Amino acid sequence: QVDVTAMVQLFGYVDMTDCGFIVAVLSIAFNPLFWNVVARWEHKTRALSRAFGSPRAACYCLGSVILVLNGVRSHCFTEAMKSQPKLEGLDCHWAYYSGLAILAVGTLFVISSFLALGFTGTFLGDYFGILMEAKVTSFPFSILDNPMYWGSTAVYLGWSFM
Repeated sequence: QVDVTAMVQLFGYVDMTDCGFIVAVLSIAFNPLFWNVVARWEHKTRALSRAFGSPRAACYCLGSVILVLNGVRSHCFTEAMKSQPKLEGLDCHWAYYSGLAILAVGTLFVISSFLALGFTGTFLGDYFGILMEAKVTSFPFSILDNPMYWGSTAVYLGWSFM
């Protein structure tokens, strides 16, 4: 037997009928689906590389689209958070500053990952045939296997606390 009271209480704090919440969930799900489908399609067909005249130009274009989609996702997430019910226990200074610290650590991982990988390393260059000379093992990859994902998760968690 499973006690679902905690889940029922948790869902009492999420208004799943809110349009902003639905749009945020859809944008969160759409982004990785989109870039993985496009990258795999490019890897199989090289259609973007041909259309843009080079793999590097195609990768920069897809990376730019991903950045725009991430901005839209962040905006949708922020708007959804504004319209959702608030936990009373998190309406205090310690929660705000804890969220700020989590967000800062997440931002550190995301930015340092980007700097270690470069634009094409971050934005699916390997699917375009743009490979790194060696595996990146410097910070933050010396601490985590997937610092970009963990960092992004920390950013949104910290944002939620704030």
